[in-house]
Amino acid sequence: MRYCLFLRKGRALLNVLRKSMIFGDNTRSLHLMGVGGAGMSGLAHLLKGLGYEVSGCDVARTNYVSNLEKLGIKVLSGHCASHIDIFKPDLLIYSSAIAWNNIELDYARKAGVCVARRGDILSALFNQLKGIGVAGAHGKTTTSSMIATVLDAAGLDPTVAIGGEVSDIGGNARLGQGAYMVSELDESDGSFELFACHIPVITNIDWDHVNFYPTFQSVQDAFIRFLSNRKSDGKIVICGEDIGCQAVSKLFSPFCVTYGWGKRWDWGAIDVKHRPGGGVLFTAVKEGNEMGSVKLRVSGEHNVLNALAACAVGDLLNIDFGTIQKALYNFKGTKRRLQCLGASNDIYIYDDYGHHPREIRATLDAMRNIFPSRRLIVIFQPHRYTRTKAMYRKFAEALMNADIVYILPVYPADEKLEECISSDLITNCLINDYAHEYCLTVAEEEVVSKVVEDLLPGDVLLTLGAGDVDVFGSQILNVIISNFNKQETASM
Repeated sequence: MRYCLFLRKGRALLNVLRKSMIFGDNTRSLHLMGVGGAGMSGLAHLLKGLGYEVSGCDVARTNYVSNLEKLGIKVLSGHCASHIDIFKPDLLIYSSAIAWNNIELDYARKAGVCVARRGDILSALFNQLKGIGVAGAHGKTTTSSMIATVLDAAGLDPTVAIGGEVSDIGGNARLGQGAYMVSELDESDGSFELFACHIPVITNIDWDHVNFYPTFQSVQDAFIRFLSNRKSDGKIVICGEDIGCQAVSKLFSPFCVTYGWGKRWDWGAIDVKHRPGGGVLFTAVKEGNEMGSVKLRVSGEHNVLNALAACAVGDLLNIDFGTIQKALYNFKGTKRRLQCLGASNDIYIYDDYGHHPREIRATLDAMRNIFPSRRLIVIFQPHRYTRTKAMYRKFAEALMNADIVYILPVYPADEKLEECISSDLITNCLINDYAHEYCLTVAEEEVVSKVVEDLLPGDVLLTLGAGDVDVFGSQILNVIISNFNKQETASM
């Protein structure tokens, strides 16, 4: 029965896409470049569900690639002109990480293949549904995941496209049967301006993606354009606590539903209590009236704000508060957002995607609330040379809350090497300007052995960054488990 409903929904959405300027009636085969990323893999999942022939390629083999292959999607390694000859796509879709002069993309254009950005395709679908789009420099993945969980608990069965793996939906995308679509929107390349939301949600407005936005004002201007593009009946859910949001919300105040701390916003949180070992409890307030307690399994004050955004959206959709409470309590979190990888010998290992000073500060504060008396050790991998150059002092300041800091080389993403920009900028700032007692730059091939050597029972280790730093947490955990088992065997 579920499969039949899925097929009917798929045909309806297929017709929506065929009405767009990008898709024609003869479009059957789609090829996605950069399909190993969170956003592109989610789009591939949706397009496969809609009945298209989908293929892809990426330079890295990620867990997302493995999941796509289980769906029957062929994914090749690297980028090569021969991929176009192999798959013969009617349309090539590329991520913003792909350079315009990429050999495969260039070959496709010269061969007469239609090409489009991820945002072009996703927005074509999103704009025909009642779209709930979550934008902001930080918190998009968790907030959109919470909203999707609330809508699902209410029986609205939304279509979902999120930039991270969500335990509650079993991945980062799902083709639902309902009228709503919940999507995390990417401001990094300006593509979020293509989306016309039924309910836009703004978690914060901060200066990030400095390779695309030269100033903070240019970021604010982009968000103003994004909100101006919402559907005429759409309300705006926006964080009243955020300075960047405050300036923008003044322009749209009659349409804004605000959230933040206390009772001065439309939705607020009071009596916040962090639970040692994980989780947080607070009382939700709507327009000054206490609605009831909200218990979260995820930790951190930032997740209280994310949950308030989900409360506001649920309320706008007339979902009763009891359903919202239950959904938020059942929310298990997303991969790489304060994710516990495991524990051994009383050493806990966590992983988080935070790659901006503000995110790092929030994550370390949350870790201190979970483990108030333990030593906190951080492996941080800076992401992009442009971000490191612009924010290395703020990175150093944010990392001060860790007892021991190991800093890996900069993860370049799609940027070219800059000899004068390195992790030493952060390390030297931590040591010389902030007098941090234990901070050092360490090579990737040395980090596992060095960290294992320094770890003691009772420690908490956190891997932090948007690159491939997450692999080291699992490697270190395996070494700790192996060493502990050897000690146990030797003592018998």
